[in-house]
Amino acid sequence: MRPEDIKILLIEDNPDDVELTLRAFKKHNLANHITVARDGEEALDIIFQRGKEVSGRLKPDLILLDLKLPKIDGMEVLKQIKKNSETKVIPVIILTSSKEENDLAESYLLGANSYIRKPVNFENFTGVVMQLGLYWLLINEPPPQKQR
Repeated sequence: MRPEDIKILLIEDNPDDVELTLRAFKKHNLANHITVARDGEEALDIIFQRGKEVSGRLKPDLILLDLKLPKIDGMEVLKQIKKNSETKVIPVIILTSSKEENDLAESYLLGANSYIRKPVNFENFTGVVMQLGLYWLLINEPPPQKQR
């Protein structure tokens, strides 16, 4: 799979963080195919292809997940992704402002592939997104498509 073909699902309810993330990816030419889900319920609909609203949207190859979400929180979203045989291989990167050690520990216990605390400063944030994009989109070898 070519890096430009990777589909990213950004699960984030804060409009400012959505805009920052999209700008940071675009600044580093890592815009790819990014879909935004504004709450946990919408995210699960996209991931599991439920409902008319998501028809035509492709399942993600990479998920950026905030923990503090309306409707269904990020931990529950992570739990449902990782317990399903069809979605458990999708890399899930927790991208959160939470400084709670319990969130960090639980995320990894539930199967998160990475845990990143969002920097407050835009330049630092874009640097984090660039490194995240370089690793997950260019360096990391995803599982073969037929397994997904």
